[in-house]
Amino acid sequence: MSRFCPHYPRPAPRRPAVWRMFFSKRRSWLDGLYERSYRMKMGEVHLPGVDLYMVNEPALVHQVMDHAEAFPKHEMLGEALRPLLGDSIFTTNGAVWQRQRTLMNPSFEGARVRKVLGRMRAAGEAMVQRLRAVPAGGVHDVEMEMTHVAADIILRTILSQSLDSEGAQRIFAAFARYQALAPRLMMPAFFGLRWLRPWWQIRRSRRAAAEIRALLETYIRPRFEAARAAGPQAPDAEDDILASLLRVRDEQTGEGFGFDELVDQVAMLFLAGHETSASALSWALHLLAHAPDVQERLHEEACRVLPALDTEGANAIKDLTLARDVFRETLRLFPPVGFLARQSAQACPMRDKTIPAGGSVVVSPWLIQRHRELWARPDEFDPDRYSREPAEAGAEADQPPARESLRQAYLPFGMGPRICIGAAFALQEAALILALVARHVRVAPLPGEVPEPVGRLTIRAENGIRLKIFPREAG
Repeated sequence: MSRFCPHYPRPAPRRPAVWRMFFSKRRSWLDGLYERSYRMKMGEVHLPGVDLYMVNEPALVHQVMDHAEAFPKHEMLGEALRPLLGDSIFTTNGAVWQRQRTLMNPSFEGARVRKVLGRMRAAGEAMVQRLRAVPAGGVHDVEMEMTHVAADIILRTILSQSLDSEGAQRIFAAFARYQALAPRLMMPAFFGLRWLRPWWQIRRSRRAAAEIRALLETYIRPRFEAARAAGPQAPDAEDDILASLLRVRDEQTGEGFGFDELVDQVAMLFLAGHETSASALSWALHLLAHAPDVQERLHEEACRVLPALDTEGANAIKDLTLARDVFRETLRLFPPVGFLARQSAQACPMRDKTIPAGGSVVVSPWLIQRHRELWARPDEFDPDRYSREPAEAGAEADQPPARESLRQAYLPFGMGPRICIGAAFALQEAALILALVARHVRVAPLPGEVPEPVGRLTIRAENGIRLKIFPREAG
C-alpha cells in the first residue's frame, strides 16, 4: 500500500513575530503556522487589527460551528466578498441567511443533484477529449484543467451554458482576477492597516466584480422576467438549478428571490462551486500520480462502474467507492477552504480563555484534519483509512479510528447549520471526474516539480500542478 506524504509548508519551530506574520501571511495563510499549531487544542494570536482565537478541540469546534447565531460569519469576510457576492448565503447572517438558505435547499436536495448528472457527464467527457489529446508523456497543468472542467460543470448545471461560449470565458477570466486580488485586500485589516490597501487594486477588484455580475445578469434577467410573467408553476425551458431557484417561494410570504438577490446567489454558487472543486480535484490528481497502486485500482473501478451510467444513471455513482475515498482523503489533506472565520456575538468562555464580544474565532480544517492527536499518520495519503477496520490498525491502536475522526475532526464542507449547501453536488461531481480521468488516462509526476500549497481564498498550488499524461489504450 502506498504511503505517500505530500509536501506542505513545514511549520516554524515556534510562533513567528507579528511583523514576520504580516509579510508571510500576505503570501499564504499557511506560512504563519508553527509546530504547536498542529497539536494545540486552542490558541490565540493578537494582531494590531484583530485578536484571533484558534479552536482545534472537537468539542469547541462543534460549539462554534453548531451555533450559527452565537458565532456568525466574520464581518471582514463579508466586506471582502460583498462587491461580488452581494448579500448571498455566503455573506449574510441571522434571519436573512435563514430565509435564503431555506429557499435554496430544494435546489440542492439529493434528487435535484442526481438530475444534473447528465450535464456533469457532458462536461467531464469534454475534459476527457482534452486530456486524451495530450501526446503520450506530455506535460499538462492539471490545475488549469480541473478549473476548466469545474467551471464548465457549474455553468452547465446552473445556467445551461458551456464554458466554450464567449460570455462564459469572460466570467471565468474575471473570477480569476477577482480571486487573486481578494486576499491582498483582506490582509491589511488584520494588522490595522486598512489604509495600506492600494486604491488601484481596490478598483481592479470592484471592476472584475462588476463585470462578472453584468455578465451573469445577461443570462439571468430574461429567464427571471419570463418566470415572473408565467408564474412559479410554469415549466422552464431549461431544467437547471436556475430554473429551480426561480420556482421557489417563501412559505410565509409567497415571495421568491428578487432579481439582485438571485444574481447574488448565482455568483456565490459559481465562485464557491467551481473554485473549491477545482482545488480539491487538482490535489487529488497530484496524490494519485504519486500513488500508482491506488491509481490502478481506481482505473479498474472506473472501467467496471462507468458503463453502468448508461443504464442506471446516478444510481451507479454510489459504486464508485474508491473514487469517493480518494476525494475524501484529498479533502482531509488539502481542504479547499483551510480557515473558517467566525465572530463571537457575546463574551464566551472557552477553556482557560474568555473570547470577548466581537472576538474573532478561527476554525481551521487544515489544522484539525492534520492534528497529531486526532488522526493516525496525519500527513500520509491513505484513502483506505476510511474502510479499514479499527483492529487492522495494529500499532495504531492508540490512535482514534478514521471513522471516529470523520465524525469529530473532519469538516472540509464546514459543520452545523451552515455546512456547505453544495456538499452532495461536489461529492457526485468529484467521483465522476476522478473516475473519468482514471479510466481514460494515467497521470505521473514530473521529476523535480513539487507543488507548493498556498492558502488564500482557497488552498491552491502556487505555480500550478504539472503532471505527465499517458492516454490509456483500453479507454
